[in-house]
Amino acid sequence: MLKVINVAGARPNFMKIAPIVAAMKRRASEFQALVVHTGQHYDDAMSEAFFRDLDLPRPDVYLNVGSGTHAGQTAAVMQAFEPVIVREKPDWVVVVGDVNSTLACAIVCAKLNVKLAHVEAGLRSRDRSMPEEINRLLTDQIADLLLTPSRDGDANLGAEGIPEARIRFVGNVMIDSLMTQLGRAQQSSVLTMLKLEEKSYAVLTLHRPSNVDEQAAFGRILDALEEIARRLPIVFPAHPRTRKMIDELGLGARVQSMKNLRVIDPVGYLDFLRLTSCARLVLTDSGGIQEETTVLGIPCITLRENTERPITVEMGTNTIAGTDTSKIIAAANRALNNPLPESNVRIPEFWDGRAADRILDALIEVTLRNPDSSGVATGSDQPT
Repeated sequence: MLKVINVAGARPNFMKIAPIVAAMKRRASEFQALVVHTGQHYDDAMSEAFFRDLDLPRPDVYLNVGSGTHAGQTAAVMQAFEPVIVREKPDWVVVVGDVNSTLACAIVCAKLNVKLAHVEAGLRSRDRSMPEEINRLLTDQIADLLLTPSRDGDANLGAEGIPEARIRFVGNVMIDSLMTQLGRAQQSSVLTMLKLEEKSYAVLTLHRPSNVDEQAAFGRILDALEEIARRLPIVFPAHPRTRKMIDELGLGARVQSMKNLRVIDPVGYLDFLRLTSCARLVLTDSGGIQEETTVLGIPCITLRENTERPITVEMGTNTIAGTDTSKIIAAANRALNNPLPESNVRIPEFWDGRAADRILDALIEVTLRNPDSSGVATGSDQPT
């Protein structure tokens, strides 16, 4: 039996960890699953909602690191996670995505010689101004097993000199969560509460510092939203930090004056899945939402200059518009004027709801091939 610590640090991680933990529970004769929540995202109400919506068990360990600078947060996770590794002595640690917790826990594993698997490996935006890109690059360099969601991830890793023996194409585990929970999401009453009808509104998410910390960029996005909102209402579940920046940048009055822009509090996973699956259009700077809309067949406009998920553009649902007002409006008009027929929806290879079992199969395969390749350093092994 393999003892595996599954690390979640921020809300996007929960959707990736949940199917893996569920698969380990189903395969209890092969895996002992532990869940570590670093507390990088520490909003109790939102964490509770996501754990409930995704049927995730309560974390076995909660590190409670909270917010801070990138360096401070990464260091805090490392300090808190190291004793967990020494105490639990896992066979594997599984990290997901590209948040600070991902890199922090990866470094601890490398230092303590514990085998590390990175889920969602190989994604590249080629924009090193994004902290997430740095986290991805460094985690992939030190992970023992790189589990890619799409074939371009394999190619990226190969170009960076990663040996093929460390790479496994397993598909997109976020889609496991989507397919598992979509039926439950259809029971959500969020549309009724917001007085919305299916395919009659757009959904907006916005949280990246490059968009919400710069008045010029935020202003260009708002210019586009004003025009799009003439055609249909836009529902905006606003991250608390985004709300704070709206006020700090002096944009509060403008946002409030946009009658068809409906700013609401963040919602849980099931409510948000209901919102996006029934939307006519989604505008976002999130990576995961680009993937979800691809499978749902919902037109998506990405408010970034690049994407680490180019396959979503290849599939035809996603358009990269950046913060250029005219590009955003043009993309929205194209999507609204030319709805994508359901028969034309294309889903990438292995985005089929079975990625978690392929991940577990890869862990077993690599362990059997290299049964003695890791160990945990004890306190006496550490420098003083």
